Formats: sequence, structure tokens, C-alpha cells
Amino acid sequence: MAKARAHSSKRTTHHLLLAVSLSVCVLLPLLLPAAATAAVAVAEGDGEIKSALGAGRQWVTGKDEVNLVAEGDTARVGSVEEDEFAGGFGSLDSMLQWAIGNSDPEKLKEEAADVQKLSADELLKRRQEIKELMEKLKMPSDADLMKIAIADLKNSSISLEDRQRALQELLVLVEPIDNANDLDKLGGLLPVIQELNNANEEIRTTSAWVLGTASQNNALVQNQILGYGALVRLVKMGYSTSTEEAAKALYAISALIRNNVNGQEAFHSENGGSMLQHILVSNSIDVRLQKKAVFLVTDLADFQLNSGNPQFPFLSDRLFLKSMVDMLSNFDLDLHEKVLLAIKSLLKLSSTDVEDFEFYDLEGVLLRLGVQLEDLTPEDQKEFAAEVDGLRREVQTLFQQKLKQVHS
Repeated sequence: MAKARAHSSKRTTHHLLLAVSLSVCVLLPLLLPAAATAAVAVAEGDGEIKSALGAGRQWVTGKDEVNLVAEGDTARVGSVEEDEFAGGFGSLDSMLQWAIGNSDPEKLKEEAADVQKLSADELLKRRQEIKELMEKLKMPSDADLMKIAIADLKNSSISLEDRQRALQELLVLVEPIDNANDLDKLGGLLPVIQELNNANEEIRTTSAWVLGTASQNNALVQNQILGYGALVRLVKMGYSTSTEEAAKALYAISALIRNNVNGQEAFHSENGGSMLQHILVSNSIDVRLQKKAVFLVTDLADFQLNSGNPQFPFLSDRLFLKSMVDMLSNFDLDLHEKVLLAIKSLLKLSSTDVEDFEFYDLEGVLLRLGVQLEDLTPEDQKEFAAEVDGLRREVQTLFQQKLKQVHS
């Protein structure tokens, strides 16, 4: 975004040189004894540049806003302390270190002597100039960057490329929970939701991704998004023929309704079960999308079991259960594991009729799967196959127990 990058590298370099020059001419003389000692030490090959304000430190290069966005993974795993000044000067101290290390000690003494001749008013004025310049060079905060991205989303005249870039920046920025909580306060949540209706598939996909990221394990943002009615559009996107769009919609839905009673009730009201059924039974659907759908089924079933809330009818629907059993016929170990976990949870639901599983020959399917796991698994997957087989035996035992209870 043009606005997000207010300083070109050429302009930033010019300002930095000016800041350094002003610092050397004005601020160093205020710390003359320590600065002169440090300068002489450097000249005499002391090996370490000593700060005019304290102990020795090392110079580190800074990052501009573009790199901060590109390196979002680092920002997600912990708090990153922002540089106080642009161009990598983490503090006035570090700027002084750089200035000392790159100055002629004799010239430095001469300039210090000249500045000492300035009046108190002149020194105060120079200090104010430095302060104002430092404020201009200060790195923008996350809130500042979010405001810029949000402003771009609200601008109907920007290009699709800039709109996509704004969404991608928000995707990184909303990962920290505090930033996610600020998204609606800054007026950004509704514009992101509105992009779900964009004619461009990539824009819709990234918008869903942002919503999923912001609402991950965040009840406040979950309820805000649900309040704006975004779930209706996300469920429709789950039917998309684009695997990427449907996957990101499913990701957002999963994040929105996880451990959220209101979200799960809204999902049921919007006939989300039919969307899941569509994904599970279609032969043309990418298996990666089916795995996400199965994972969501398990999540919903487990929440019903642990919360004691009324159970959703679609989880015990006969055709729905059939689609789960049928998926065990596809030879994909990861898919098998996820489906077995889902069936295990579904079998525990009081609303599930175990005879429906019997009708669709779950017992026979599990036996055939056991043979497959033993005889057809590639050598490099034997260990994982053994784990899946252990899960298969658990499901088989649970099924037999449930069936015995019914028939006794």
C-alpha cells in the first residue's frame, strides 16, 4: 500500500543522516565527557564502542514496515519490541553509538566546543528540533498499520491488488489477541466481512482467512462476527467449487463456532450440516477439504458430549453416518485417523442410533480396514499405520459394546 509505506528508502536514508548529524552536533556535546572518552577509545583501537550513556552495545539493523509484515510468523509467536526510530536506531543511545563509531574524534571535539558556545535558548531549540524529527521517524504501531489497511478496504477506488494487500496485512496483524480485539474498535471488522461478497475469489478467500484468524480461541471476536451475520455467507462459501475458497470458509466457520454455543446454534440454523454432508459425499471434493470437514464434525460432537447441550440432529442423521463409514474405504491414513476419531465421538452421543452404523456395515468396513493397514501400508508409514490400527480397534470395541447394549 502506498500510504502504508510513507518513507521511501532514499527519503529514509536522508532523514537518518540528518538525524545522526544533528545528534552528533547537538546531543553528544551534552554528554561530552563520556562521548569524548568513547571517541578516543575507538581511535586508540579499544575494540568495543562504548555508549555515551552506559555500557557497550552492538549495532543492529532495523526493519521497515514491509519486512515487518513479511516476517509475520515471528510477530505471532511472541511480542516484538518496536524500534523507537526508523532505520534500526532502537534508541537515542544506539544512535549515539553509531555516531561515535563513525566520527573523527578530533572533529567531534571541535564540534562539541562550538556547540558549547550556544546559549541555553539555542540549545533548547535544537533539542526540540531533534525531538520533532525523531517523532517523524518513529515506527508505526500495529494500531497505526491496522488503521491504514482498514482505510484502504473502505476506499472503493483502490485496485484489487491493493485491496488484497490490505487484507494480507490484517491477516498478520490480527494474530495477537489484543490486535484482534481492536479490529472492530478501529472499524475494521465490518469492512472485512463485506469483502466476503467481493466478486473476486481471492479477495473472498483472504477475507474468510482473516475472520478465522481473528476469532481463533477468542470469544469476544467470535460473538462480534456472529453478530454481524457473517456465518450465513461463510456457509455458502463452503459449497464453492474452489478448494481454496471452501477451505478458508470452513476454517473460519470452525474458528467461529468452536466452544461457542451461539455459534453452533447459528451454524445449525443456517443448515451447516448440509454443507458438511456435501463436502463428505462428493467424489470431486479435494480430500484435504474433506479432512477439515471431518475434523469439524469431531469438534462439534466432542463439544456436545462435554457441554451437555442438546445434540444437533444432523450429527445422527442416517445419511450423514453413512458418509462417515464410506470415507473409510478411501486409502488415506490421515483421513482414516480423522474419520475414526469422528465415528468414535459420534458413537458416544446419546442421539446416535448404533443400529444405523450396523445397517451400513461398520463392522465389516473396520475389519477390511484392518487388513489394509496390515498388508498394503508402505514400509515408511508402518508406524503411523499401527497407531491408526490401534484407534480402529478402539472404535470396533466401542461399536460392539453399544450394539450389545441395544440387543440385550
